[in-house]
Amino acid sequence: MASTRASFYALLSVICSVFILLHPCEAQELGSCKLDSVYQLGDSTSDTGNLIHESLIGAASPCSHPPYGQDFPGGQATGRCSNGFLMIDYLSRAAGVPFPDYYLNQSAAFTRGHGVNFAVAGATALPSDVLDQMNISNPSTNSSLSTQLDWMFSYFNGICFDKADCLWKLKDALFMVGEIGGSDYYYALFQGKSIEEAKSLVPQVVMAIKDAVQRVIGYGASRVVVPGSFPIGCFPVYLARFKTNHPSAYDESRCLKGLNGLAAYHNILLRRVIGELREENRDVIILYGDYYNAFASMYRGGPNLGFDMVRAQKACCGMGGGDYNFDPNRRCGAPGVAVCPHPTKAMSWDGIQMTQRAYFVMTNWLIRDLWPKLNCNASLIGN
Repeated sequence: MASTRASFYALLSVICSVFILLHPCEAQELGSCKLDSVYQLGDSTSDTGNLIHESLIGAASPCSHPPYGQDFPGGQATGRCSNGFLMIDYLSRAAGVPFPDYYLNQSAAFTRGHGVNFAVAGATALPSDVLDQMNISNPSTNSSLSTQLDWMFSYFNGICFDKADCLWKLKDALFMVGEIGGSDYYYALFQGKSIEEAKSLVPQVVMAIKDAVQRVIGYGASRVVVPGSFPIGCFPVYLARFKTNHPSAYDESRCLKGLNGLAAYHNILLRRVIGELREENRDVIILYGDYYNAFASMYRGGPNLGFDMVRAQKACCGMGGGDYNFDPNRRCGAPGVAVCPHPTKAMSWDGIQMTQRAYFVMTNWLIRDLWPKLNCNASLIGN
């Protein structure tokens, strides 16, 4: 039965891919929730423009110019660090609401109340001063999770008369608190810290996320999804950097076990604090967004989903050759760096971020997992 169901979902995702730029196949289910807005906190997996409008450093990001955005309508490089749409885009579309404008978009009509995207590519869960104490720097942005929460506070302070007004305005909103924390571990590992040293950050990172959830509940959130970490040991950037000749370092999917162990540890602690938050806020739906298994399911079903598994661990946009097509000195967006001929068959876009197609498949998996738990047929106001 489980095998039959898995085959059905794999076939469904293949059928859905024909309509990838029209309507996600899970739209009918999530649409039943009658959400009117989505609010997003996070990093490069969900930033739709904040980093490239934040500063001169951000404006120079590769995500600000082609080939990033080559498959976005009009071929626009919008600041999305992929070749097209991200999970937040597909999630919003499935919910039947407009894409939330990025917070630093000065021309956005935020008063329409369709949600706001506060995510910033490269953002960490921990503030820069905390990371500085551990000799870890963030070369991309100072807009950590706490900065994004301050932006959110300013936004709600501007549209709500009081707490009761915010509760009413947000009664049909969905809050996405993450994915966040991946950059903390990335900077630590790529600045010379060991996996064990990176693991020592996990409790602080998870507590920062818990504090963020508490703050958004304080603003009036009634439905919150807290995504976990992806299995980073399967990503080309990590596979290339930490490549080893020891077969025992890899699992059956040729992913690095130690790095996936770091991600799994983060997810274990995150699920634990989500349980605590539920006990403390019984009138709020707080769900774990299982990005780890969304990716793993996609990887396992890759051939049936139309992915070229020979390229499963290769960057589509890169110039490294070899097993992973990733070279930190010749990354996507640099002059002369090529894009693979069929991005729809690739999972990894640039070695760090995933392709539009991968984000689409994972969003469908995520919606199937979350929808039964969102309690869409019940009103949360007055509970």
